Amino acid sequence: MDREGGSHGGSCYYTILGIRKDASFSDIRTAYRKLALKWHPDRYVTNPAVAGEAKLRFQQIQEAYSVLSNGSKRSMYDASLYDPSADDDQDFCDFMQEMISMMNNVKDEGDSFEDLQKMFADMVGSGDCMSFNVNTDPTETKKAHITASKT
Repeated sequence: MDREGGSHGGSCYYTILGIRKDASFSDIRTAYRKLALKWHPDRYVTNPAVAGEAKLRFQQIQEAYSVLSNGSKRSMYDASLYDPSADDDQDFCDFMQEMISMMNNVKDEGDSFEDLQKMFADMVGSGDCMSFNVNTDPTETKKAHITASKT
């Protein structure tokens, strides 16, 4: 699959419809209608030289609209997870939509380095006392030095 735009022509779906990535559903629908009217194959029946290109463009426009107008497909497309050649697996789409939503809603836990040290020491072994000395002087230009010692 070509991330930059599905199975037809290698163009990004947003580029095919001539819209920005942050376009609203209304913007997507308006762009689709305008382009679908312009490139509908029935308009070019009498001009066979352009009919093939019109058919291809119309298919690209339909594909782009079908993905970008569907919230879960659009989220997967934006995350580079959408594959237009795969069968439409709604369960997978729903799962990925939920995962993307959860990742977008993750808040900074606020764990300090000391909290992380304690969690690490608890995981490594609570029977052995382990201490960490960390040089975190902000005026130093070198990286912080970490030394671990058993006490």
